[in-house]
Amino acid sequence: MQILKQEIEIPVGNEKMPCHFACPESGGPYPAIVVVMEIFGLNDNIRNLTDRVAAERFVALAPNLYFRTPNNVVGYGELPEAFKLAATTTDDGLMRDMSAAISYLRTRKEVKPKFGVVGFCMGGRIAFLTACRNSEVDAAVPFYGGGMVTEQPGKPAPISFVNNLKGPVLAFFGGKDAFIPASDVEKFRTETQKAGKAVEVVLYPDADHGFMCDERPSFHPQHAKEAWGRMIDFFKRNLA
Repeated sequence: MQILKQEIEIPVGNEKMPCHFACPESGGPYPAIVVVMEIFGLNDNIRNLTDRVAAERFVALAPNLYFRTPNNVVGYGELPEAFKLAATTTDDGLMRDMSAAISYLRTRKEVKPKFGVVGFCMGGRIAFLTACRNSEVDAAVPFYGGGMVTEQPGKPAPISFVNNLKGPVLAFFGGKDAFIPASDVEKFRTETQKAGKAVEVVLYPDADHGFMCDERPSFHPQHAKEAWGRMIDFFKRNLA
């Protein structure tokens, strides 16, 4: 499908947050999906994924959640710099920015009021946290979201908000992921089940962190293709 894509700015209080926007060229209205960046920032990989989401007949928006910090995109080999960028954010601030993204999407004539979130790496955690803390989220797909069941300095574990989760979740993990222990994946599974939530956990035993990103050595073409298809089917069912 032909898509339109552009770099835009959306209001967050008195500030303007840069975002990558993409939507089908015609037809609609379509459900909307917020695509949440990795810890490395709003880079070309996230823009490309956002365009691919739009090509599946969704309106897609990828916000730059580091926009208040200069030099806010770093390379995949610059993990210490990426951690410094992540440390400039707070969960409350991230939730305000994510709410602003959804509020903006509501104003677009191309959008029907059904909202999903998908995130990768740090964005996986943010996607799940948003689904727990924002009742407008109808479905969420976190990819290898680290820290979803563990507290970080000044940041409670997202799982502590699970009772507020409204929509279904499809969560992907890799068995070789050194950033997310198998015990964390199991705790995520059991805690969401205990809360009676519609959460499906997919664990690829031979996949590593970042298996969806074709710019990283950990890219796994087979699992990336399969997970993409499952994600699109999930959103089409739950955002109809």
